[in-house]
Amino acid sequence: MKDIYSTLTLHNGVELPQFGLGVYKVEEGQQVEETVKKAINLGYRLIDTAAFYENEEGVGKAIKESGVPREELFITTKVWNTEQGYEQTLAAFEKSIKKLNLEYIDLYLIHWPVKGKYLDTWRALEELYKTGKVKAIGVSNFQIHHLKDIMENSSEKPVVNQVELHPRLSQEELRAFCDEHNIKVEAWSPIARGRVLDDSVIQEIAHTHGKSAAQIILRWHLQNSIIIIPKSVHEERLKENADIFDFELNSDEMNQLNQLNVNERYGPDPDTF
Repeated sequence: MKDIYSTLTLHNGVELPQFGLGVYKVEEGQQVEETVKKAINLGYRLIDTAAFYENEEGVGKAIKESGVPREELFITTKVWNTEQGYEQTLAAFEKSIKKLNLEYIDLYLIHWPVKGKYLDTWRALEELYKTGKVKAIGVSNFQIHHLKDIMENSSEKPVVNQVELHPRLSQEELRAFCDEHNIKVEAWSPIARGRVLDDSVIQEIAHTHGKSAAQIILRWHLQNSIIIIPKSVHEERLKENADIFDFELNSDEMNQLNQLNVNERYGPDPDTF
């Protein structure tokens, strides 16, 4: 992982930046527009939004005003639970792409595996992929059994599975399954909404490297080949989150961090959500 522009190659050949910005709970309008523009200005190239976040319009506006060519940016959005199903998803996509004011979306995800619906939703994503309106398709919050279901009943498999993932929920079994099937794993809430920052192991490693606890966790993700989209609306924090390419954790430090897992979720469980 060399710098902020470094990418991972998805199984369909598309290049996805390994580091980006998530905009969950960033307010539509001025806040999201300024945040996205600041991030792009700092070198961020992956922007992750969703219909549910209700800020696609602001993200689109910021992209247009950023001065960075569209093809240099990687934009992800997601279809929400209430709009799942084949026809509904196609309609939801049209709403999203219109709000974003883009010709195409780089990555379109199913936000959650809605029981009895996600296979039809996936068929719609395959259709969008075939037409070229979407460069890559994937899922979010899918467990192994959901992924198997899609793979057994579809012609395309997801390129990405975006899940809650941090040192206290390292998802090793799911990551191993995704790795085996060439599905990239992306972490939402990569620093567990700040809940792991005061961990003594993380603090000690941070002290060794002269970095913050958050930077240590983000670096741990990168070295585990995980895509990360840390969220912030503050320019200083956006800078800090991106300042993780000038040091490396050694194998001993990586092992220490890997051992912090206690399978603790701070977000909803995909099987009961």
